[in-house]
Amino acid sequence: MRIWRLAVLVAVLGGLLGLRPPTPAAADPSPAELRKLTKQAAQLSERYRGQIQILEEIRIQAKKATDTSGSLQAELLAAQEEVSRIATTSYMVGPLDAAQLLAPSADPYKVLGQAANMTYMANERAKRVENVRKLIDKSNDAKVNANEKIEKLRKEIKAMQAKRKDIDKLLSKFGFQQPGGAEGLTQRMITVRAEIMANFPMKYGVGCLRPGDPGEHGKGRACDFMMSGGGRAAGGSDAANGDALAAWLIKNGARIGVMYIIWKQRYYDIRSGGGWDPMSDRGGVTANHYDHVHVSVF
Repeated sequence: MRIWRLAVLVAVLGGLLGLRPPTPAAADPSPAELRKLTKQAAQLSERYRGQIQILEEIRIQAKKATDTSGSLQAELLAAQEEVSRIATTSYMVGPLDAAQLLAPSADPYKVLGQAANMTYMANERAKRVENVRKLIDKSNDAKVNANEKIEKLRKEIKAMQAKRKDIDKLLSKFGFQQPGGAEGLTQRMITVRAEIMANFPMKYGVGCLRPGDPGEHGKGRACDFMMSGGGRAAGGSDAANGDALAAWLIKNGARIGVMYIIWKQRYYDIRSGGGWDPMSDRGGVTANHYDHVHVSVF
């Protein structure tokens, strides 16, 4: 019996003391800083006549990372409160009296009950403390990720600001057009659409104006060239047709006034220097542009 009693005490101490410390705390990401950078990005997009895809993409990533960090912080606080509650309960039950445990006259049922209760509370507290430790690590990682995304957005804004002269030249070259006519599209978008359809088969159709849309579709400066019936990813010859169209747009974009294209969860923005950049998951085939090539013009 004495060996069993000693094992109980060892298990209690081992459960409470055998935990590695959490990593040092990281700095909290600043929602205020993200709001300021978001405003700067919006001002740049307005100046450069359309959403700058690389800034919008990083802004979305930074917002998600900051939200995740906040959620983990709330979860961590709840877990810490739970540990505190269990610790208080353990205190109220009282420590296991070693002398009573070893006394021959002790009520065995009472002693066993107290020992079992203390073992349960110790194990429960140890599990909760370990959970808090893991949450602290996850929260720190989330903070670091959010801060990195915010810093990346700041650097990209500076980079776009540094390209102001080059972008102003592009804007001057293509001028500014207002939508007009029955279709509500700019003349440039109508011309680009006609040239695309003269070179590529569009058996699934083309969608352009979306009244009320805050982006290029609402301004009459964007069209979606469908590569499937919609809602399913293009495959086979349809996907090849989309790839060919994207390559043609990149080659001829500077000539016909293409501002950016989106295809297969990637975007190519002429104003930011060209080159494909990945786009984060927007939640579906159509939102991720696997069933159509999006084209926006100056």
